[in-house]
Amino acid sequence: MWIRIACGVSVLFSTACAAAAGGAVSLPWKLTVGEYAYANYFGTDVNIRWRADDTSAWVGAYSDEVFGTQARAGADTSFSIGKYVQLQPSVQAASMGFLGGSLNLQAGASWYGLAGIGRTDARPYFNLTFDPNDALTFGAGHHAGNGLSYVVFVVADDRFHTGQRDWHANVQIPFGDSHATLDLLRKSGLTDAGPITGWGFSANWDWPRWFARVAYDPHQNFSAQNAWRFASGVRF
Repeated sequence: MWIRIACGVSVLFSTACAAAAGGAVSLPWKLTVGEYAYANYFGTDVNIRWRADDTSAWVGAYSDEVFGTQARAGADTSFSIGKYVQLQPSVQAASMGFLGGSLNLQAGASWYGLAGIGRTDARPYFNLTFDPNDALTFGAGHHAGNGLSYVVFVVADDRFHTGQRDWHANVQIPFGDSHATLDLLRKSGLTDAGPITGWGFSANWDWPRWFARVAYDPHQNFSAQNAWRFASGVRF
């Protein structure tokens, strides 16, 4: 599901990142350049994101010689419902007629549970995340008092009857004014070529102004090809 939100990983860590940034200089813009390495060719993505409090907006474009070029734009925000519940909607549009949206519910305090749903119009879309777009999400996590956060969640197709399912184990580890975010992925489900399984990962390192990440996505977008992803960027 493309509900991956700010702070390097997803909406799951938005509260933790905001807390960690308390007292820091405001840097509302984030520019990211990514390179995607496939077996016989490369893809490039450039995007810029603006964030204020719990609201983000972004524009970007992805291009490779097989898929072509696709521009996209989107926004997400978070609403507090009482003291222990957050509602997190997200919308996105892209060229080639793509429209999509998601809605997450997170409940709890230092320990929390989450549930979400994503839907698209099933138009062509190059998914830059690990997960199915038309899917349900369920998980649980914990924000420790020292800035350590971890979460386990599953994103599972509930629309196209493919059995596509991504399990994530994700941890965010503080190191002074920087932090590392590590994600372990277990992927399974049906593709056009038959059933697949695979292990993947992502590793992000965030400094106050700069960040870098590397990821390996087996059977990217539940296809026959694997992908390495390298990205870096700057906040300003």
